[in-house]
Amino acid sequence: MNRFAATVTVTVLLVSTLVRADMISLSGAENARNIAEIAVEPDAVTVRLEVYLGDAEAFVDILPDHWFRDDAPARPDEAERWRRFAREGLQVTADGRVLPVEVLLSEPRLRVERFSPFAGLVNPYSGTVVSGPPEDKRVIYAELRYSFDEGDQPAKITIQPPLDDRGMARLNIGFTLTHRGVQVVDFKALAGRADLQLDWDDPWYSRFEQPTLRRWQQSGLMTFLYIEPYEVRHEMLVRVKDMLPLVDLDLRDPDWIEADEFRAVEARLGEFLLAHSHVVIDGVRGQGMLDRLNFVRYTRRQTSFLTEPERLSVLTAKLGVVVTYLTEGIPQEVAMTWDLFTERVQEVPANAIDPAGPFPTTVTPDDPVHVWTNFLKTFEIPTVEAVAVESGLLPPRVPVLSIVLLLGLIPAWLSIRSRAHVEGSRRGPLQLGAVLIVAAAVAWPLVAVDLPGNDGVDDAQSSALLENLLRNVYRAFDMRDEEDVYDRLAVTVSGDLLTDIYLDNRRSFEVQQAGGAQAKVEALAIESVVPERDGHGYRLDATWVASGSVGHWGHVHVRTNRYHAVVTVEPDGGAWKITGLEVLDETRIDSSAATGP
Repeated sequence: MNRFAATVTVTVLLVSTLVRADMISLSGAENARNIAEIAVEPDAVTVRLEVYLGDAEAFVDILPDHWFRDDAPARPDEAERWRRFAREGLQVTADGRVLPVEVLLSEPRLRVERFSPFAGLVNPYSGTVVSGPPEDKRVIYAELRYSFDEGDQPAKITIQPPLDDRGMARLNIGFTLTHRGVQVVDFKALAGRADLQLDWDDPWYSRFEQPTLRRWQQSGLMTFLYIEPYEVRHEMLVRVKDMLPLVDLDLRDPDWIEADEFRAVEARLGEFLLAHSHVVIDGVRGQGMLDRLNFVRYTRRQTSFLTEPERLSVLTAKLGVVVTYLTEGIPQEVAMTWDLFTERVQEVPANAIDPAGPFPTTVTPDDPVHVWTNFLKTFEIPTVEAVAVESGLLPPRVPVLSIVLLLGLIPAWLSIRSRAHVEGSRRGPLQLGAVLIVAAAVAWPLVAVDLPGNDGVDDAQSSALLENLLRNVYRAFDMRDEEDVYDRLAVTVSGDLLTDIYLDNRRSFEVQQAGGAQAKVEALAIESVVPERDGHGYRLDATWVASGSVGHWGHVHVRTNRYHAVVTVEPDGGAWKITGLEVLDETRIDSSAATGP
């Protein structure tokens, strides 16, 4: 450690609770040695600093005197140190004027743990490895305030870290910034001076001059087309502030949605956006239904839905709307016309997501139509087909009752022969013979005995059988209409189990982060199957993993469950069916994180 650090005695407290932030950064800036969380408020710029102990010398002017040993060199007084830090430390200028700094708090803490799923991986854009956080979690935590006159709010502020001779930051600093609560930039590296143009009327439009310091989500209005088998979804994510020029929400306070206005505003915007969902599918204007409607907290890490009314700022409140159009199979062309533009919003990001992936574009007043064309050459719509009973999967059976009944034909035949020359005497034996034949035919599949020495399916065969049956079950839920789901389930599931399996699947693959939407199972892995003969069918003691996903507003929510169950299967009309299901264990094994663009 350097000479300065040796003169400072800092007792760092151990803290057990760590906090996760919402941002996902490919730069690794959330893992920088030093962190600055900056907020521009109506009368000041506030900064929450986490200073890495090895870099403490650069922040010596904001450390209190009692942190130093009695024999430490004399220091300038507090006022002079703060003036020097405002000039040479973390400098904030407003319209070119250096703002004075006030140190509100300075104390030892542990570093906040920030969500960083890509740490250690290679950034596909830069080719560099995304850094992880320092191993030493001890930091000096400080809260700073740079004040200005609320009546003279600046048009521009500049943030400048300690610089070297080349004008580059001397320290590794990651920062994020909000303006009046609106996120202006995700975690980025404060590599030099950062110039921020301020929009005090609507901070959503505050922008850094440096292109590398731009928020990933630029527009307050976004539109998406999801093209899937049997449905097209037109999804809109809108910021309430950007909707005010288009629709009267009758708010008591133009800056706030009060808790008692929550539902009315939600419904009014949903009705308005449904009316402005203009989708043409294969040349026919679609009839959409309002499928989902929620106020949304939208971050790069996850989309969280507000289920209970609360007071919301108009500047940050966003509403997500899903309008669904049911289709036969998958269409060949979908065209969406966007007509919600304002003076400030002249470009709206649009994205079409199909089984091959996303296709982003932009709609404008001059080019408002977003067209998706089916180029899926190898894609096949998942179908539900009966799993035929192959003779090799069943042991040989002897129809005992039928054989007994057919043996009864022998005396009837003898009686007919003995009465061959007696007129009318053969009628009774003939009728008896006919009855025996019909009875034998009816009893043939009902009363039979398996021959010994044949155990039926082996582990590999039972695994393949179960996989085919479960795939049918999960594919049935690709349909939206409940009656269609039941019809497809009936191909594979015994009637007594239909409702139980329907309800259990709905519960298991409901994704709360997606507003209760159902994840469609796309991957199925049979881990183990132990078959046991059960009458003419089998009891399969099995473990499998099913993974599904649902996409909304550019996020993908994943749901993965592992099951341990005893599944009873029996032949029915030439096809295998699930006739019994006992779930012994169900475990959710996904991380429940959502990924975004």
